[in-house]
Amino acid sequence: MSTATSDTGFLSQKWIKKLARTGYASRSLVYFIIGLFAVLSGLGHSGETDSKGALRLLLEQPFGKALVGVLIVGMSGYVMWRLIQSLLDTDSHGWSPKGLVVRGGLLASAITYAVLTVYALSLLGVLPYSGSDSSPSIADRIASTIGTKPVLLVMMMVFAGVTIAHWFKAFTGGYAKHFNQAEARMDIVHPVAKLGLLARGTVFAIITLLLFYRLMTVTPTDTKPPGLSEALNFVQQLPAGNMLLIVLGIGLLLFSAYCASEAMWRQINVEDAEFEEQLD
Repeated sequence: MSTATSDTGFLSQKWIKKLARTGYASRSLVYFIIGLFAVLSGLGHSGETDSKGALRLLLEQPFGKALVGVLIVGMSGYVMWRLIQSLLDTDSHGWSPKGLVVRGGLLASAITYAVLTVYALSLLGVLPYSGSDSSPSIADRIASTIGTKPVLLVMMMVFAGVTIAHWFKAFTGGYAKHFNQAEARMDIVHPVAKLGLLARGTVFAIITLLLFYRLMTVTPTDTKPPGLSEALNFVQQLPAGNMLLIVLGIGLLLFSAYCASEAMWRQINVEDAEFEEQLD
């Protein structure tokens, strides 16, 4: 390998790492706003409690367009990093059934944030966005082909798997293998990671329950899956719902702190992303 090629590869890896860290920081900001919305909603203030609402709030701030623009760059980096993690297996999950499930989850995360990035671009008028309630979603199109119940069942299984993965990672400390930091820093990471992952897993568990309810009471046109906003609204409607929502909002704020710790200290294993190794 020539020196020029090596230097190019080094610069490529360096920029991928920078974009990945910017992506984790962007996710931290999104969840900080969502968690703050949830806490304020529990205290009696109205406001949207989903990722799109977080972007709209940013846009309304002084220099809002610049803030959303920076977030777009960060989320684009996060999408790219998730794709690299999934397709090139930088974290060595392998080709076992468990590994494929984890890598599939990373791919789903990339798609989710790609959609959110497109939405952010639409807020700036750069791209059109057809994700309104009146537009047919991917779920609508699939449901029209194979039926609504199979689509809801698959969604429920996916969210159930994500829930278990979050809780398992929280209880076993599986996140720690991605950090190579001194004990003092890990003393910061451990509590925010465990509580943050538990909180986000709880949100996914609620979405799973809402999907199960929808599966049992499905109508031919009822294909839009519940999301973060619906899950938090469900919590607020429970007995002592406002207090529960505040607790869950604090948990999401801790998840935001965990994402921030990933932005600063997580190992970004770009060096392990070799196409040849994936094809052996």
